[in-house]
Amino acid sequence: MNAIILIVDDEKPTRDGLRLALDERFEVYVASDLREARQVLKSEPVDVLLTDLRLGPDSGMDLLDEALTLAKPPVCIMMTAYGSVDTAVEAMRRGAWHFVTKPLNLEEVELLVSRAARGRELESENRRLTTENYALQKKAEIRNAGLDRIIGKSPAIIKIGEMVTQIAPTRATVLIEGESGTGKELVAHALHDLSGRPADKMVIVNCAALSPQLLESELFGHEKGAFTNAHQRRIGRFEQADGGTLFLDEVGEIDAATQVKLLRALSERTIERVGSNEPIKVDVRVVAATNRNLREMAAMGRFREDLFFRLNVVTVQMPPLRDRAEDIILLANSFLREFAKENGRSLKPLSDGALNLLRLYSWPGNVRELRTAIEHGVVMSNEETIEERHLPSFLGLRAPTGTTEPGNPPSDAEKDLAPGGEFNLHDIEMATIRSALRYTDGNRTKAADLLGISRRTLQRKLKEISSPKGAN
Repeated sequence: MNAIILIVDDEKPTRDGLRLALDERFEVYVASDLREARQVLKSEPVDVLLTDLRLGPDSGMDLLDEALTLAKPPVCIMMTAYGSVDTAVEAMRRGAWHFVTKPLNLEEVELLVSRAARGRELESENRRLTTENYALQKKAEIRNAGLDRIIGKSPAIIKIGEMVTQIAPTRATVLIEGESGTGKELVAHALHDLSGRPADKMVIVNCAALSPQLLESELFGHEKGAFTNAHQRRIGRFEQADGGTLFLDEVGEIDAATQVKLLRALSERTIERVGSNEPIKVDVRVVAATNRNLREMAAMGRFREDLFFRLNVVTVQMPPLRDRAEDIILLANSFLREFAKENGRSLKPLSDGALNLLRLYSWPGNVRELRTAIEHGVVMSNEETIEERHLPSFLGLRAPTGTTEPGNPPSDAEKDLAPGGEFNLHDIEMATIRSALRYTDGNRTKAADLLGISRRTLQRKLKEISSPKGAN
């Protein structure tokens, strides 16, 4: 595309001569006064403005000032008579690129305009490349930030990072499976970060935390009067996440009726608020997570098989921390930095004994439990390092087998859990629950969070503890 040149001069012979000299190489517009020049500047993206300093009753200096205030100002060349050189120098000071004196040498003017147009073209190209580079840089930063959430060097974690990078830009529904506390929500965040969807458009719903009626309203919203205490219309999480990502945590806890509505939302990309039959289109990428075996639940009729298949387009399997031992210290160091900064403490290393304790513990609560343990160590240590005694006491409950170092006697906890006539996994689980309750001074909500399970699950397991042995 040819550069656009605007010639402004109140003398017709000058305008005609310049047009003739420039018309073959450029798209040329001419104006005889300030009014005509303004019209062209308003309607055309002028690249080079060639104007006389004197425009009859008007001033070329005024035109220069106006042109330089445009969003994309043109390159300005001033024309002046010999007696007005001082004024031309003032024009240069105010932003003009060059000036030529009359009578004009048309070959010189053509060369000067060509240089100005080429400079303008290069300037536009530089702006384009700068914009592209900035966009690529931001994209790389977002990608790195997304993957930085998934910490580890174990083969399983590396594979998960590769899978997340591949599937994140798609619309495919993702099911993240794994024990509580393994980092399923972090993977969901990474999928959203790398999806290209708006950063603030990730909505999270814990499906186990709400009753069936409240969950339905939470997901799909409700109309005024839809049920008792529905005093006004409420927008649900699907609508809030429109254009973004909806993360359904503990999706295996959803009741049968809500499963039907969720299936329709996934199949038809439409929802209906509670109390309304009006379909609402939504563009939502659903990521679900569960610590349960949905395939097995579907086979047993406890979860809709068709919904399972809709959720299970792509599956990400999060390994328990005990199966990725090489990641424990990497995660611990990351949490050390996080909590040192959060609590205004200096960054302290873990002692060899503390590191060994972390390596030997079985981490039934997985990454969430490790995070809690490191936070405890950061706030409890007033020394140069974080020692074993600064870590939670429940870390004394090591893995039941293969963790006692050769030549060292087993801990009391290990003796309690050692194989014998009464040994079973239930005993290990109950001992861990008791330890978590002691650590949290009996606070069941905090204990459940520490163990990486819901409060409802903890209450069920506590009932098992209080039941006579063998009742199950």
